[in-house]
Amino acid sequence: MTTQHEEHNANLHPSYLIDQVVFGDCRDPFAFLGMHTVGEGTLVVRAFLPGAHNVFLVNRETSAVVGEMRRVHDWGFFAIEVKNQNRIFPYLLRAEFGHGPVDLEDPYRFWPVLGDMDNYLFGEGNHWRIYDRLGAHPQMIDGVEGVLFAVWAPNALRVSVVGPFNSWDGRRHPMRLRVESGIWELFLPMVRAGDLYKYEIKGSYGGLLPLKADPYGRACEPSPGNASIVIANSTYPWGDAQWLENRARQDFYHTPMSIYEVHVGSWRRKPEEGHRWLSYRELADELVPYVKEMGFTHIEMMPVSEFPYDPSWGYQPVGLFAPTNRFGSPDDLRYFIDSFHRAGIGVLMDWVPGHFPTDAFGLGRFDGTCLYEHEDPRLGYHPDWNTLIYNYGRNEVSNYLISNALYWIEQFHIDGLRVDAVASMLYQDYSRQAGQWIANRYGGNENLEAVEFLKRLNRIVYQQGAGAITIAEESTAWPMVSRPIDSGGLGFGFKWNMGWMNDTLAYMRKDAVYRRYHHNKLTFGMLYGYHENFILPLSHDEVVHGKCSLLDQMPGDAWQKFANLRVYYTFMFCYPGKKLLFMGGEFAQGREWTHEYSLDWHLLEHIPYHQGIWRLVRDLNRLYTSLPAMHNLDHEPGGFEWIDCHDHDQSVISWLRRGLNGEEAVVVCNFTPVPRHNYRIGVPRMGIYRERLNSDAADYGGGSVGNMGSATAEEIPFHGKPFSLSITVPPLGALVMVRDEGP
Repeated sequence: MTTQHEEHNANLHPSYLIDQVVFGDCRDPFAFLGMHTVGEGTLVVRAFLPGAHNVFLVNRETSAVVGEMRRVHDWGFFAIEVKNQNRIFPYLLRAEFGHGPVDLEDPYRFWPVLGDMDNYLFGEGNHWRIYDRLGAHPQMIDGVEGVLFAVWAPNALRVSVVGPFNSWDGRRHPMRLRVESGIWELFLPMVRAGDLYKYEIKGSYGGLLPLKADPYGRACEPSPGNASIVIANSTYPWGDAQWLENRARQDFYHTPMSIYEVHVGSWRRKPEEGHRWLSYRELADELVPYVKEMGFTHIEMMPVSEFPYDPSWGYQPVGLFAPTNRFGSPDDLRYFIDSFHRAGIGVLMDWVPGHFPTDAFGLGRFDGTCLYEHEDPRLGYHPDWNTLIYNYGRNEVSNYLISNALYWIEQFHIDGLRVDAVASMLYQDYSRQAGQWIANRYGGNENLEAVEFLKRLNRIVYQQGAGAITIAEESTAWPMVSRPIDSGGLGFGFKWNMGWMNDTLAYMRKDAVYRRYHHNKLTFGMLYGYHENFILPLSHDEVVHGKCSLLDQMPGDAWQKFANLRVYYTFMFCYPGKKLLFMGGEFAQGREWTHEYSLDWHLLEHIPYHQGIWRLVRDLNRLYTSLPAMHNLDHEPGGFEWIDCHDHDQSVISWLRRGLNGEEAVVVCNFTPVPRHNYRIGVPRMGIYRERLNSDAADYGGGSVGNMGSATAEEIPFHGKPFSLSITVPPLGALVMVRDEGP
């Protein structure tokens, strides 16, 4: 026979709800746990504290013990009724676990934190600072320190925060679902900066998923743990205010941009310490003065968002908001970037919004459904890379990526994003055979949702990025990649000129005797040279996977290899477009690049030919940045004019570069090992033309074939010009000549 008292307690503490809590099936914990009114003058407090022997309710305002809570389930469910009390009050749970009492703040006594506008903007896809709301954020609420956790998982039955603070027990801290947005949130008072955490998610089908890292987590544990880490809000004392102010006003199209591409983990290592990586701070102390001495205007870091697999070089990121822990803390990375800015050098970053890896702890089937990716593998899976493709048409996914772009720009002062693998985003049939892809609604192969995402990304970055730029790695003939959106373009600031790179490298690989038959590979690029705002890339992709180093791609004996590389670099730096050179190329590293070892710095220390290439690249940077004719009109036809592009028999080409104010420079390149004496080229004006640079100079490892420093124009019309120069063009060499304007 059931007594009246037992019936009363059954109503207050329904066994099926208690079972839901202790078995980890509670979808709405705030409706049952914590403090609630249960009628006139009565409160009830319920708590799940596995392992506790005794629990007391303490009034937080008065510190008085209200009473002992009764164990109503053997697995650690406690409850207490408070009579003659109408007002909800703050409280503590004083629990005994066998080692003395511990006062605990109950997470289930706190009100929702995310505002209605947060939920609305996120669902709309327009919450550009959503990274300040989702993720793990230390803060104080009602005078209590803790961490607010929030994660988007709309199709989950339950989401819990787990970590060492609750013995990774997902029953302990299930989160509150904000139904209007699909965001789960929970304020945990016992968690502090430095704590590891993941999310335990019960999918819509009722099964537990592998523990998930936080998509918005700002730091990650090294593999194989891969947990997210709570970090304190940064108080890093930036010293680059002047740099940022100047950046916001800078005209990147008419100023020089010479980029040194860097893989942070292999630029330099400590061989005496087991070939360990340098930290961000160690790198800043060594890399900043090196780049400054070399004359580069920017560095470009290969991806530094957290990634689990070293050989991916960062191009399969799992934690887009977390700087990789390999080289230090997020503030260490801030120091690294700040150091470059203080030295007057910009910092670009490779950014990977095109795909993400299939690691079980990552974004794949995050809440048991294809949340970030497409369900259909013909839309959502990259067969080449075994990766998943973002669903760009979903507002929350687009918001995730765009807010991440702004996060790097605003929180780390990144000056620009080089967007990886844009072609794979633009085409639904990218690297797919017939039957492996789905046409868009018009029957075409364009990924219309990705196109709109990229336009939106660029619009927001250029509106809110205070002078930050975007660069597309795009390898097809997609039109107007770097043209304004309102003119029909994608809105990128710049595009890598992959066609120029492929053509010219193919030319340089030919033995000089055959180059006359491939002359168009040098000249073809000017037919489309102003269709985009181009960057000329000699990137890491050209020195890996069996392609050899740039030096070893050059034909001939040792002297010819170095001479070929010298003339090629001079050709590149004098050709219209911004410049990018991968690390090691500046001193002609001999072996193919690998991420596992440091660059071969001993070559630069001991071998003159390598020292010569290093000096040449340094001087080319100085020439490029100091001569307005070499950079003012990189993206406008008025900045370039062929003198002679038809001399394929001798494999010589020549052209003029011009600046905004009419400044001129003459460039002549000889791609054979035969010196060209008495070689005549037309020039527009009389005067003495001085050699500003000769790639065959002895300082660069050449034979010093040239013109004794200058040549005087004669009143002999040639190449359609009223005057001409008769010069000696060195073998496998290039000249840059500038008219002497006099005192």
